[in-house]
Amino acid sequence: MKNRERLQFTGQGGEYFKIWIVNLLLSILTLGIYSAWAKVRRNQYFYRHTRLAGACFDYHGDPKAILKGRIIAVVLVVAYTLAGRFSPLIALAILLLILLVMPWLLKRSLRFRLYNSSYRGLRFAFYGKTGGAYLSWLAWPLASALSVGLLWPLTQQRIVRYMRDNSAYGNALFRFTAGTGGFYKIYLLVIPMLVAIFVLLLVASQLVIPDDVEQRMAVGGALAGIGTYLGMLIFGYPYVSARLQNLIWNNTQLAGVHRFTSEVKASGLFGIMFSNLILTLLTLGFYKPFADIRLARYRIEHISLIPGADLENIVAGIESQAAATGEEIAEMFDFDIAL
Repeated sequence: MKNRERLQFTGQGGEYFKIWIVNLLLSILTLGIYSAWAKVRRNQYFYRHTRLAGACFDYHGDPKAILKGRIIAVVLVVAYTLAGRFSPLIALAILLLILLVMPWLLKRSLRFRLYNSSYRGLRFAFYGKTGGAYLSWLAWPLASALSVGLLWPLTQQRIVRYMRDNSAYGNALFRFTAGTGGFYKIYLLVIPMLVAIFVLLLVASQLVIPDDVEQRMAVGGALAGIGTYLGMLIFGYPYVSARLQNLIWNNTQLAGVHRFTSEVKASGLFGIMFSNLILTLLTLGFYKPFADIRLARYRIEHISLIPGADLENIVAGIESQAAATGEEIAEMFDFDIAL
Protein backbone atom coordinates (compact mmCIF):
# COMPACT_ATOMS: atom_id res chain seq x y z
CA MET A 1 0.00 0.00 0.00
CA LYS A 2 1.21 3.51 -0.80
CA ASN A 3 2.14 5.83 2.03
CA ARG A 4 -0.89 7.35 3.65
CA GLU A 5 -0.79 10.97 4.81
CA ARG A 6 -3.37 11.46 7.55
CA LEU A 7 -4.73 14.94 8.21
CA GLN A 8 -4.08 16.35 11.69
CA PHE A 9 -5.97 18.96 13.66
CA THR A 10 -4.12 20.83 16.39
CA GLY A 11 -6.82 23.25 17.56
CA GLN A 12 -7.55 23.51 21.28
CA GLY A 13 -10.86 24.37 22.94
CA GLY A 14 -9.34 26.91 25.34
CA GLU A 15 -7.62 28.80 22.51
CA TYR A 16 -10.65 28.85 20.31
CA PHE A 17 -12.94 29.90 23.18
CA LYS A 18 -11.12 33.25 23.36
CA ILE A 19 -11.69 33.85 19.65
CA TRP A 20 -15.30 32.66 19.86
CA ILE A 21 -16.30 34.86 22.80
CA VAL A 22 -14.74 37.98 21.27
CA ASN A 23 -16.42 37.24 17.93
CA LEU A 24 -19.76 36.78 19.68
CA LEU A 25 -19.58 39.96 21.73
CA LEU A 26 -18.39 42.17 18.87
CA SER A 27 -21.01 40.73 16.50
CA ILE A 28 -23.73 41.58 19.04
CA LEU A 29 -22.37 45.07 19.73
CA THR A 30 -22.14 45.88 15.99
CA LEU A 31 -25.58 44.39 15.20
CA GLY A 32 -24.02 41.63 13.13
CA ILE A 33 -21.62 43.72 11.06
CA TYR A 34 -18.55 42.25 12.75
CA SER A 35 -19.78 38.73 11.93
CA ALA A 36 -17.92 38.94 8.60
CA TRP A 37 -14.63 39.57 10.41
CA ALA A 38 -15.60 36.88 12.92
CA LYS A 39 -15.97 34.37 10.10
CA VAL A 40 -12.49 35.17 8.78
CA ARG A 41 -10.96 34.76 12.25
CA ARG A 42 -12.79 31.48 12.76
CA ASN A 43 -11.82 30.07 9.36
CA GLN A 44 -8.20 31.10 9.79
CA TYR A 45 -8.03 29.34 13.14
CA PHE A 46 -9.46 26.08 11.80
CA TYR A 47 -7.50 26.18 8.53
CA ARG A 48 -4.18 27.00 10.20
CA HIS A 49 -4.62 24.19 12.71
CA THR A 50 -5.34 21.62 9.98
CA ARG A 51 -2.12 19.99 8.81
CA LEU A 52 -1.19 17.59 6.04
CA ALA A 53 2.34 16.16 5.74
CA GLY A 54 3.75 18.78 8.10
CA ALA A 55 2.21 21.82 6.38
CA CYS A 56 -0.95 23.67 7.33
CA PHE A 57 -3.77 25.10 5.27
CA ASP A 58 -4.62 28.80 5.25
CA TYR A 59 -7.59 31.09 4.61
CA HIS A 60 -7.30 34.48 2.91
CA GLY A 61 -10.90 35.73 2.74
CA ASP A 62 -11.59 39.46 2.77
CA PRO A 63 -14.13 40.38 5.50
CA LYS A 64 -15.51 43.19 3.34
CA ALA A 65 -16.35 40.71 0.59
CA ILE A 66 -18.08 38.45 3.11
CA LEU A 67 -20.01 41.44 4.47
CA LYS A 68 -21.11 42.27 0.92
CA GLY A 69 -22.49 38.76 0.52
CA ARG A 70 -24.28 38.90 3.86
CA ILE A 71 -25.89 42.22 2.96
CA ILE A 72 -27.24 40.61 -0.22
CA ALA A 73 -28.63 37.69 1.80
CA VAL A 74 -30.19 39.95 4.46
CA VAL A 75 -31.80 42.24 1.86
CA LEU A 76 -33.42 39.26 0.12
CA VAL A 77 -34.71 37.72 3.35
CA VAL A 78 -35.98 41.02 4.80
CA ALA A 79 -37.71 41.91 1.53
CA TYR A 80 -39.48 38.54 1.51
CA THR A 81 -40.49 38.84 5.19
CA LEU A 82 -41.87 42.37 4.85
CA ALA A 83 -43.68 41.59 1.61
CA GLY A 84 -45.40 38.65 3.30
CA ARG A 85 -47.11 41.08 5.68
CA PHE A 86 -48.64 43.18 2.90
CA SER A 87 -49.11 41.03 -0.19
CA PRO A 88 -48.79 37.26 -0.62
CA LEU A 89 -48.31 37.78 -4.36
CA ILE A 90 -45.36 40.14 -3.87
CA ALA A 91 -43.90 37.74 -1.30
CA LEU A 92 -44.26 34.88 -3.79
CA ALA A 93 -42.56 36.97 -6.48
CA ILE A 94 -39.64 37.73 -4.15
CA LEU A 95 -39.39 34.07 -3.16
CA LEU A 96 -39.20 33.11 -6.84
CA LEU A 97 -36.52 35.76 -7.33
CA ILE A 98 -34.52 34.30 -4.44
CA LEU A 99 -34.82 30.82 -5.95
CA LEU A 100 -33.72 32.13 -9.33
CA VAL A 101 -30.62 33.96 -8.12
CA MET A 102 -29.58 31.55 -5.34
CA PRO A 103 -27.70 29.03 -7.55
CA TRP A 104 -25.68 31.88 -9.07
CA LEU A 105 -24.94 33.31 -5.62
CA LEU A 106 -23.92 29.91 -4.26
CA LYS A 107 -21.61 29.34 -7.23
CA ARG A 108 -19.90 32.69 -6.62
CA SER A 109 -19.69 31.93 -2.90
CA LEU A 110 -18.03 28.56 -3.54
CA ARG A 111 -15.54 30.17 -5.90
CA PHE A 112 -14.73 32.76 -3.24
CA ARG A 113 -14.24 30.13 -0.54
CA LEU A 114 -11.99 27.88 -2.60
CA TYR A 115 -9.92 30.69 -4.12
CA ASN A 116 -9.25 32.01 -0.61
CA SER A 117 -8.16 28.58 0.65
CA SER A 118 -4.57 27.46 0.21
CA TYR A 119 -2.11 24.71 1.05
CA ARG A 120 1.65 25.23 0.90
CA GLY A 121 1.05 28.63 -0.69
CA LEU A 122 -0.96 27.23 -3.61
CA ARG A 123 -4.64 28.13 -3.82
CA PHE A 124 -7.67 26.04 -4.61
CA ALA A 125 -10.14 27.00 -7.34
CA PHE A 126 -13.65 26.36 -8.62
CA TYR A 127 -14.52 26.33 -12.34
CA GLY A 128 -18.20 25.36 -12.26
CA LYS A 129 -20.47 26.87 -14.91
CA THR A 130 -23.68 28.74 -14.13
CA GLY A 131 -25.80 26.18 -15.96
CA GLY A 132 -24.45 23.40 -13.80
CA ALA A 133 -25.21 25.45 -10.69
CA TYR A 134 -28.86 25.81 -11.70
CA LEU A 135 -29.16 22.10 -12.44
CA SER A 136 -27.54 21.11 -9.14
CA TRP A 137 -29.03 23.68 -6.75
CA LEU A 138 -32.42 24.37 -8.35
CA ALA A 139 -33.63 21.79 -10.89
CA TRP A 140 -32.66 18.67 -8.95
CA PRO A 141 -33.90 19.95 -5.53
CA LEU A 142 -37.23 20.89 -7.13
CA ALA A 143 -37.46 17.43 -8.68
CA SER A 144 -36.70 15.93 -5.27
CA ALA A 145 -39.47 17.98 -3.66
CA LEU A 146 -41.97 16.94 -6.33
CA SER A 147 -41.01 13.29 -5.77
CA VAL A 148 -41.70 13.65 -2.01
CA GLY A 149 -38.01 13.08 -1.29
CA LEU A 150 -37.59 9.93 -3.37
CA LEU A 151 -35.05 11.67 -5.60
CA TRP A 152 -33.13 13.26 -2.72
CA PRO A 153 -30.21 10.76 -2.78
CA LEU A 154 -29.88 11.30 -6.54
CA THR A 155 -30.02 15.07 -5.96
CA GLN A 156 -27.23 14.84 -3.37
CA GLN A 157 -25.08 12.86 -5.75
CA ARG A 158 -25.57 15.46 -8.49
CA ILE A 159 -24.74 18.33 -6.12
CA VAL A 160 -21.57 16.66 -4.80
CA ARG A 161 -20.47 15.70 -8.32
CA TYR A 162 -20.90 19.28 -9.56
CA MET A 163 -18.94 20.68 -6.62
CA ARG A 164 -16.10 18.12 -6.68
CA ASP A 165 -15.67 17.75 -10.45
CA ASN A 166 -15.32 21.53 -10.83
CA SER A 167 -12.92 22.04 -7.90
CA ALA A 168 -9.17 22.16 -8.27
CA TYR A 169 -5.94 22.49 -6.35
CA GLY A 170 -4.00 24.85 -8.57
CA ASN A 171 -4.70 23.40 -12.01
CA ALA A 172 -5.12 19.82 -10.79
CA LEU A 173 -8.80 18.93 -10.93
CA PHE A 174 -10.65 16.85 -8.37
CA ARG A 175 -12.87 14.03 -9.61
CA PHE A 176 -15.85 12.39 -7.95
CA THR A 177 -16.52 8.77 -8.89
CA ALA A 178 -19.44 7.62 -6.70
CA GLY A 179 -22.73 6.77 -8.41
CA THR A 180 -26.23 7.23 -7.05
CA GLY A 181 -26.40 3.70 -5.61
CA GLY A 182 -24.14 4.55 -2.69
CA PHE A 183 -26.33 7.50 -1.70
CA TYR A 184 -29.54 5.46 -1.87
CA LYS A 185 -27.97 2.71 0.19
CA ILE A 186 -27.30 5.11 3.06
CA TYR A 187 -30.92 6.22 3.28
CA LEU A 188 -32.38 2.76 2.68
CA LEU A 189 -30.51 1.56 5.75
CA VAL A 190 -31.68 4.40 8.02
CA ILE A 191 -35.35 4.51 6.94
CA PRO A 192 -36.26 1.13 8.53
CA MET A 193 -34.83 2.38 11.84
CA LEU A 194 -37.05 5.47 11.75
CA VAL A 195 -40.10 3.43 10.78
CA ALA A 196 -39.45 1.08 13.70
CA ILE A 197 -39.18 4.02 16.11
CA PHE A 198 -42.47 5.46 14.82
CA VAL A 199 -44.34 2.14 15.13
CA LEU A 200 -42.98 1.39 18.62
CA LEU A 201 -43.89 4.84 19.91
CA LEU A 202 -47.35 4.67 18.33
CA VAL A 203 -48.07 1.26 19.87
CA ALA A 204 -46.71 2.35 23.27
CA SER A 205 -48.86 5.49 23.25
CA GLN A 206 -52.00 3.44 22.64
CA LEU A 207 -51.34 1.50 25.85
CA VAL A 208 -51.16 4.55 28.13
CA ILE A 209 -53.70 6.94 26.61
CA PRO A 210 -57.36 6.65 27.81
CA ASP A 211 -59.87 4.62 25.80
CA ASP A 212 -60.91 7.43 23.51
CA VAL A 213 -60.16 6.24 19.99
CA GLU A 214 -59.86 9.70 18.44
CA GLN A 215 -57.71 10.99 21.29
CA ARG A 216 -55.48 7.93 21.17
CA MET A 217 -54.89 8.28 17.44
CA ALA A 218 -54.34 12.05 17.49
CA VAL A 219 -52.07 12.19 20.54
CA GLY A 220 -50.36 8.91 19.72
CA GLY A 221 -49.63 10.01 16.16
CA ALA A 222 -48.25 13.34 17.35
CA LEU A 223 -46.00 11.71 19.97
CA ALA A 224 -44.78 9.12 17.49
CA GLY A 225 -44.03 11.83 14.93
CA ILE A 226 -42.10 13.95 17.43
CA GLY A 227 -40.24 10.90 18.70
CA THR A 228 -39.29 9.88 15.17
CA TYR A 229 -38.02 13.39 14.41
CA LEU A 230 -35.91 13.36 17.58
CA GLY A 231 -34.69 9.87 16.69
CA MET A 232 -33.58 11.18 13.32
CA LEU A 233 -31.69 14.08 14.93
CA ILE A 234 -30.08 12.00 17.66
CA PHE A 235 -29.40 8.70 15.87
CA GLY A 236 -30.14 9.13 12.17
CA TYR A 237 -28.18 12.32 11.55
CA PRO A 238 -24.83 11.05 12.93
CA TYR A 239 -25.25 7.83 10.94
CA VAL A 240 -26.10 9.59 7.67
CA SER A 241 -23.41 12.23 8.24
CA ALA A 242 -20.70 9.63 8.89
CA ARG A 243 -21.67 7.47 5.93
CA LEU A 244 -21.87 10.49 3.60
CA GLN A 245 -18.42 11.75 4.63
CA ASN A 246 -16.91 8.32 3.98
CA LEU A 247 -18.74 7.89 0.67
CA ILE A 248 -17.73 11.32 -0.63
CA TRP A 249 -14.07 11.23 0.37
CA ASN A 250 -13.51 7.59 -0.55
CA ASN A 251 -14.64 8.46 -4.07
CA THR A 252 -12.66 11.68 -4.47
CA GLN A 253 -9.48 11.82 -6.54
CA LEU A 254 -7.02 14.59 -7.36
CA ALA A 255 -5.43 14.74 -10.82
CA GLY A 256 -6.62 11.20 -11.43
CA VAL A 257 -3.88 9.54 -9.36
CA HIS A 258 -4.12 10.83 -5.80
CA ARG A 259 -6.88 9.32 -3.65
CA PHE A 260 -8.53 10.15 -0.35
CA THR A 261 -9.95 7.91 2.34
CA SER A 262 -12.31 8.58 5.24
CA GLU A 263 -12.94 6.20 8.14
CA VAL A 264 -15.48 8.00 10.32
CA LYS A 265 -17.55 5.68 12.52
CA ALA A 266 -21.23 6.44 13.05
CA SER A 267 -20.95 5.37 16.70
CA GLY A 268 -17.99 7.70 17.30
CA LEU A 269 -19.72 10.62 15.61
CA PHE A 270 -22.88 9.94 17.61
CA GLY A 271 -20.95 9.97 20.90
CA ILE A 272 -19.32 13.30 20.11
CA MET A 273 -22.50 14.96 18.80
CA PHE A 274 -24.69 13.75 21.64
CA SER A 275 -22.25 14.71 24.40
CA ASN A 276 -21.63 18.07 22.68
CA LEU A 277 -25.37 18.74 22.68
CA ILE A 278 -25.82 17.87 26.36
CA LEU A 279 -22.78 19.87 27.50
CA THR A 280 -23.77 22.88 25.38
CA LEU A 281 -27.26 22.87 26.89
CA LEU A 282 -25.95 22.47 30.45
CA THR A 283 -23.51 25.38 30.00
CA LEU A 284 -26.11 27.63 28.34
CA GLY A 285 -24.15 27.60 25.09
CA PHE A 286 -20.66 28.32 26.45
CA TYR A 287 -19.41 24.82 25.62
CA LYS A 288 -20.05 25.39 21.90
CA PRO A 289 -16.47 26.38 20.95
CA PHE A 290 -15.16 23.25 22.69
CA ALA A 291 -17.84 21.23 20.87
CA ASP A 292 -16.75 22.70 17.52
CA ILE A 293 -13.13 21.74 18.20
CA ARG A 294 -14.05 18.18 19.21
CA LEU A 295 -16.19 17.63 16.14
CA ALA A 296 -13.65 19.16 13.76
CA ARG A 297 -10.82 17.05 15.20
CA TYR A 298 -12.81 13.82 14.83
CA ARG A 299 -13.91 14.54 11.26
CA ILE A 300 -10.56 15.85 10.02
CA GLU A 301 -8.30 13.25 11.62
CA HIS A 302 -10.25 10.42 10.00
CA ILE A 303 -9.41 11.70 6.50
CA SER A 304 -6.22 10.66 4.73
CA LEU A 305 -4.52 11.36 1.41
CA ILE A 306 -2.98 8.47 -0.51
CA PRO A 307 -0.64 10.25 -2.95
CA GLY A 308 0.14 8.67 -6.28
CA ALA A 309 3.62 10.21 -6.13
CA ASP A 310 5.87 12.09 -3.72
CA LEU A 311 3.84 14.90 -2.15
CA GLU A 312 6.61 17.48 -2.56
CA ASN A 313 6.82 16.78 -6.30
CA ILE A 314 3.03 16.89 -6.62
CA VAL A 315 2.80 20.37 -5.11
CA ALA A 316 5.79 21.68 -7.07
CA GLY A 317 4.40 20.37 -10.35
CA ILE A 318 0.92 21.76 -9.79
CA GLU A 319 2.32 25.13 -8.68
CA SER A 320 4.37 25.53 -11.87
CA GLN A 321 1.31 24.79 -14.03
CA ALA A 322 -1.03 27.08 -12.07
CA ALA A 323 1.18 30.14 -11.77
CA ALA A 324 0.25 31.53 -15.18
CA THR A 325 -3.52 31.55 -14.65
CA GLY A 326 -3.77 32.60 -11.02
CA GLU A 327 -3.90 36.33 -11.64
CA GLU A 328 -6.50 36.04 -14.41
CA ILE A 329 -9.13 34.31 -12.31
CA ALA A 330 -8.55 36.25 -9.08
CA GLU A 331 -10.96 39.05 -10.08
CA MET A 332 -13.85 36.59 -10.38
CA PHE A 333 -14.04 35.95 -6.65
CA ASP A 334 -15.49 39.09 -5.14
CA PHE A 335 -18.09 38.06 -2.52
CA ASP A 336 -19.27 35.29 -0.26
CA ILE A 337 -23.03 34.80 0.29
CA ALA A 338 -22.06 33.26 3.65
CA LEU A 339 -25.05 30.97 4.07
